[in-house]
Amino acid sequence: MRPKISIIIPCYNMGIYLQETMNSVSSCPNKNDYEVIIVNDGSTDIPTLELLKKIEQQGLFVLNQENQGLAKARNNGIKLAEGEYILPLDADNKIRHNYISESIKLLERDENIDVVYGNKQHFGEENKLVNVPDFDFTLLCTKNYIDACAVYRKSIWNKVSGYDENMPIMGYEDWDFWLRIALQGAKFYHINEVTFDYRVRSNSMIAETNKNYHTILNYMLNKKELTVVNSIRNNVFEARRAYHIKNSKEYKLGKLLLMPLRWFK
Repeated sequence: MRPKISIIIPCYNMGIYLQETMNSVSSCPNKNDYEVIIVNDGSTDIPTLELLKKIEQQGLFVLNQENQGLAKARNNGIKLAEGEYILPLDADNKIRHNYISESIKLLERDENIDVVYGNKQHFGEENKLVNVPDFDFTLLCTKNYIDACAVYRKSIWNKVSGYDENMPIMGYEDWDFWLRIALQGAKFYHINEVTFDYRVRSNSMIAETNKNYHTILNYMLNKKELTVVNSIRNNVFEARRAYHIKNSKEYKLGKLLLMPLRWFK
């Protein structure tokens, strides 16, 4: 019996967190619904390698490869996926036990839905509930508010040839992916509940990614297929700038000072 969802877990020296991630997956009911593919992206530290070996001995599949980066690791895992739906899961995060069943129900019930995503609970160095908005393409053009931990149809991944493996710096592969599939007509559905737990770490990859925000953004927006995204961003930011100017103290003071001049007209 083929699984409905393939959970893809790239892992690079994340053995200290991986077991907790795996426990969150194994707590999900109806294990026939999903398969787990762990992609060992060239890990070098002993604890990670020992844990991966233990996981393999337990019968779970581990794809071992040289270090090739996050996008390549995800793509390689998804190529082997037997599930109709894909759930990328970072090796230091956790999913909630009902995420799989809820996503399957929504995707099976409505063939027009391509992506299912939910809210997240921060843990680790920060404890905070993050409620994300319903899908809004204009908002997505200005910031990446949908985490990689979303369930989507493998067919939509095929449609855009997967994650971009040429990103100059790792970390925004998912944002680039969401924009490209949205422009291909993908429909997103927001579950207004916590679907996964996001580990906040000061030394995480995304912390380094944010330092290189403009480099990555320039790469993305120079893509021919994302030209419209650049146009939308410019319009949004110009509208925001005009709004702030109009509502600034200086602008309002200037209007007051000009009011007496109307009396002489």
